[in-house]
Amino acid sequence: METGAHIPVLLDEVLEHLAIRPDGCYLDCTFGRGGHSREILRRLGPTGRLLACDRDATAVAAGADLRADPRVTLVQARFSTIASALGADRLQAGLDGVLLDLGVSSPQFDQAERGFSFQHDGPLDMRMDPDSGESVADWLAHAEQHEIERCLRDYGEERHARRIARRLCDARLREPILTTAQLAAVIAGAVPRS
Repeated sequence: METGAHIPVLLDEVLEHLAIRPDGCYLDCTFGRGGHSREILRRLGPTGRLLACDRDATAVAAGADLRADPRVTLVQARFSTIASALGADRLQAGLDGVLLDLGVSSPQFDQAERGFSFQHDGPLDMRMDPDSGESVADWLAHAEQHEIERCLRDYGEERHARRIARRLCDARLREPILTTAQLAAVIAGAVPRS
């Protein structure tokens, strides 16, 4: 369940840099909960276009009310499939601005079942699209220690990556790591307190 209204990040700054023209065509590659898209749409005139997508089906569903607007095209898609999902001809016609708000949105942290939150225990998933790819729990079950270390170091910029990876591999020998609380406990036990 979502808690409170989603507040888009740096809304004024994003809109200032997009410099919305009423007849322009804009692509929001990370629809999220639609905060940026809704404001772009509010500034578009009758001939303006908003193309939007998100990998997360829940995010796309949050924009269901926009589907009635003929200026809007909203689809579920990964970055690598945007052209085919939106229609290459639409993109070749030209865009006046593109927005990518990369990262995890607060509603994903608020929903324990998504597996992103360490404040609320839930299944260890962490997929933007829970219907594709493997969950973190599945990956941790088979990943080599050096793979886990590389992931933590390169993507998480974690200075204790080696120690955490070793502890995760030791912990999974005792029992599978299936929840966010289990993962948080292993990490907390591996990182020295300062």
